Amino acid sequence: MGPSNKTAVSEFLLMQVTEDPELKPFLFILFLSIYLVTILGNLLIVLAVSSDSHLHTPMYFFLSNLSFTDICLSTTTIPKMLVNIQAQSQSITYAGCLTQIYFVLVFASLESSLLAVMAYDRYVAVCHPLRYTVIMKPCLCSLLILLPLFIIIVDALVHSLMVLQLTFCTDVEIPLFFCEVVQVIKLACSDTLVNNILIYF
Repeated sequence: MGPSNKTAVSEFLLMQVTEDPELKPFLFILFLSIYLVTILGNLLIVLAVSSDSHLHTPMYFFLSNLSFTDICLSTTTIPKMLVNIQAQSQSITYAGCLTQIYFVLVFASLESSLLAVMAYDRYVAVCHPLRYTVIMKPCLCSLLILLPLFIIIVDALVHSLMVLQLTFCTDVEIPLFFCEVVQVIKLACSDTLVNNILIYF
């Protein structure tokens, strides 16, 4: 596309939950209730595990980390969606979109890696029950969370910085309720080959 079609993007437009003004209050209350239940439920798990010494085992350690990650992932996307349900505008700033991309990548990837770590923990518990406490030491449990977290943070930073290099056309409508890296890349006017290779990698 020619340079005349390019513009300095200051904001993106997110998809509306509904265009019916009568449905907006109902949907706002529904999503707010689901969000609060998610936050409170996960917070109770974290507090229960941290306060009860009987639950200081690898399985509950990973579970509390998964609950905390779920709180963070929900908080990355849902509050902005709730604001947009109430507002007339469905916009999100360019910086806000990049920030949301980064944190969605971090917390979604961390949830996946924690589920894999929890599966490994159950594998050790079932297949090596007598050596379980020897294998799943606290230092290994911490390493199984910190090492993937470090890789995920670097990966999300690379993707966010690569999006920062893109130029966008006048069409800046994202067909989702939040900024997702693949959908934002699709809106770019500039070459996205490197971005797509990184995503597949």
